[in-house]
Amino acid sequence: MQTWVVVLIVVVAVIVILAVALALSKRSRVAQVRKREQARQHLEEAHLRGARAEQEQALAEEQAARARRERAEVQERTALAEQEARERANRAGEEHAAAQELRAKAEKLAPDVASDRHLHREPGETLDPDRPDGGATRR
Repeated sequence: MQTWVVVLIVVVAVIVILAVALALSKRSRVAQVRKREQARQHLEEAHLRGARAEQEQALAEEQAARARRERAEVQERTALAEQEARERANRAGEEHAAAQELRAKAEKLAPDVASDRHLHREPGETLDPDRPDGGATRR
């Protein structure tokens, strides 16, 4: 073979090898750029999701605080209503005791008047205007 053919084959082989190396290098750079872009997209998505998660967390904490506050208000109103009911029951008990005391005094002063059913009613009895004698009825 002639020298120039060998040189030509070597030059062509070197050019082919360089072309393949350049193509592989470019392909590697393109893949790297694609991976970087994909990584940026993932980071952006992670940032957006993180922001949404923080917002949801804040809303959940606010909702829980509102529920605790409302529960405390309900408990306070319940305690106040129970206290008022106890006070009212105590006053009613005092009134019953006073009424019983007055009945006992009336019985001592005038036994015949105290036995009259119109003047002496049990707790829970009311006068019935529909009855001809105006007597007391239980309710």
